[in-house]
Amino acid sequence: MDDLQWQVANLGGVLPRIVDEVLDGGGLEALVGAAEERGDWFCAEGAVRGLCAAGEFGRAWAVVEPFVGTGWRPAVRVGADVLVRWGRIEQALELSRPAGSEGTEDAAAAARDHAEVLVRAGRADEAVDLLAPHLRDRRVLGALVELTEGQGCDERVLELLAPLAEEFRRSPVRGGGGPWEVLSGQARVLERSGRADEAIRQFGADVAARRYGPLNNVESYAELLARHGRIEELRSLAGTESRAAVPVYVRALEDAGRAGEAEAYLRGLIAAGKPGWYESMLMELLFRQGRPADGIEAAAGTFDDLHDANLLQPALLLLAEHGLHDRAIALTQERSPEFLAEHEAHWVRSNRWWLMGEAGRAPEALAEIAALPVDGDGEADEVDDRELTVAWLLAQDGRVAEADALLRGMPGKRAGTQLAELLIRQGRFAEAIAAIPGVAAQREEEERRRAKWREAAASGAAGGWGSR
Repeated sequence: MDDLQWQVANLGGVLPRIVDEVLDGGGLEALVGAAEERGDWFCAEGAVRGLCAAGEFGRAWAVVEPFVGTGWRPAVRVGADVLVRWGRIEQALELSRPAGSEGTEDAAAAARDHAEVLVRAGRADEAVDLLAPHLRDRRVLGALVELTEGQGCDERVLELLAPLAEEFRRSPVRGGGGPWEVLSGQARVLERSGRADEAIRQFGADVAARRYGPLNNVESYAELLARHGRIEELRSLAGTESRAAVPVYVRALEDAGRAGEAEAYLRGLIAAGKPGWYESMLMELLFRQGRPADGIEAAAGTFDDLHDANLLQPALLLLAEHGLHDRAIALTQERSPEFLAEHEAHWVRSNRWWLMGEAGRAPEALAEIAALPVDGDGEADEVDDRELTVAWLLAQDGRVAEADALLRGMPGKRAGTQLAELLIRQGRFAEAIAAIPGVAAQREEEERRRAKWREAAASGAAGGWGSR
C-alpha cells in the first residue's frame, strides 16, 4: 500500500495524462497488461475506465481487485464503483462499509464513500443518516450536498445544515476553522428545491455581513445571482467585492448577449486604475468575441513589465490556442532590451521554441538552439532540458527516428515520458508504457534529486549564503 500511496502523492508510475492518451488512442489492452505486470495504479484506473465503458465489468473487477485487496481507500472506491455498475450492489455495499475506523480521522472519509454507494443503491435516507454525525468535516458536508441532489430529501438536508449555519453566523471562524462552507451549501439546497429567492436573500445577507471562511463565499453568491439573471445585483456586488465578483459579472453580461457592456465596464476599471487583473479579463473577453488583435492591444502595455503584472505568457497561450502561432512568436521578439535581459534565457525563448515547433518552424528553433554559446562542458548556455527540447523539435519536424534515438539515450522519468508520447503517436502503446521507468526506479530517482538538493542547501549554508 505504501507504493500505491507514493504513486498518487508523487504522480509516480505512468502519468494520468499518458494513460488518457493511451486509452484515447485505442491502447486499452496495453493498460490492462501494465496494471498486472507493473502494479501501476494509474494504468489500472485507466484500464478500469476503459473496460467499464465497454461493458466488461468482470474484467474491470479482475484488474482492480488486487489493489482493492490492499485496503487502500482510493482503490476500494474504484472497486465499489465497478461493482455498482456491474449490478453487484450488495457486494459493493459490503466492500465500502466502514469498518474499524470509528473515532479515527478516516471515519469521515469511510462514511462518505459508503454513503455514495448507498445513494447509488437507492437508499439516500440511509446515506444521510450515515453522514449526519460527521458534518463538521468539510469533505462530508460537501458530500451531503452533492450526493443528495435529486434524491427527494432536500428538507432533511436543510434540517441538518440549519444548526451549523446558525452557529457559524453567530461566530464566524477565520483561517479555516468552523463549518464555513455550510452557508454556500445551504444556499445551493434551497435553490435546487425551488426556493431561489430565499437562497439569494439569505446568502446575500451572509455576504453583506462578511461571513467568510478561508475562501470567502462571494464567488458562490455571485454565481447564484448570475444563474438567476440578477444582473444589477451582481453589478452592485462587483462594485464592493471586485476580485471575486467582477469575473462572474463580466461572464454574465457576455452570456446575456451584452459583451459590449462587459468590455466597456472592464475598460472603465482599467482607466480608473483599479487594482486587479482587469487587462487579463479584457484580453480573454475579446479573444472569446473573435477579436484577438484587440485582445493583444488591450494587454500590450504589460508585456515589457518586469514584475507580476506582465501578461505576455497568457497572451502567448491564447494566441496559440487560436492557431496564431506566428503572431505569438513575433511577440517574443518585440520585447524591450531590458525585458529580454531579465527573462529571455529563463522562459521567453523556451516558449518561442515551443511555438515554432507547433507552427511547423521546428528547423528555425533547432537552429536557434545550435547557435547558442556553450560553456566549458559543451552545454548550451542557460538552456534547461536542452536534449528534451531538441528531441521534441525533431519529432515535430518529422525526424522521429532521431528523436527516438536521442530520448532512449537519456535516463529518467521525463525522458521516458516524452518517449512514451512519441510512441503513442505511432500506436505503439505497450512500448510507450514500458518506456516510463517503474515505480521503484522513480522513487530512487526522486530520492537522488532530494539528496542532491539537500547537499546543495547544506553546502550553501556552510559556505556562505550571507557569509563574509
